[in-house]
Amino acid sequence: LSGFPPPMFYSVKQQESDCPLGINCFKDFDEGLAYAKANNKPILLDFTGWACVNCRKMEENVWSVPRVYDLLKDDYVLISLYIDDRKELPEDKQFNYQLESGRVKQIRTIGEKWATFQAINFHTASQPYYIIMTPEMELLGPPQKYTDEETYYNWLKEGVKGLK
Repeated sequence: LSGFPPPMFYSVKQQESDCPLGINCFKDFDEGLAYAKANNKPILLDFTGWACVNCRKMEENVWSVPRVYDLLKDDYVLISLYIDDRKELPEDKQFNYQLESGRVKQIRTIGEKWATFQAINFHTASQPYYIIMTPEMELLGPPQKYTDEETYYNWLKEGVKGLK
């Protein structure tokens, strides 16, 4: 049943962090971007979901491996954007987005905002979906999806090298 329940940090028991594995993270793109710029660190953009089974598997089986965990914790600014977050946005942050088809999509929740952000900027709606970028928002390699530890580790290492 690994990966089936909500994330460990999403429980009744008080946790030190509401981020995966206690890694410092941001749940707002602009806040994370500002932190990355101030600290000149690459960004790991993590499109995830509370109900995403493969996201939990990545966190439990790949992110928890010490060499991967250390890279995430020390070398990246982690921005985790939950595409299924049902919390309503403040009224002044809600908006309508016109799709190429002409249809108007109402953006009322945090999840709708991040799902639309992912679709517009990266032309996909799958999770987990990972992007490495500079604080200037230049991509540092191809996106990554659900994968094995070795592939993910090497991808993270290349991203760090790309900023130096």
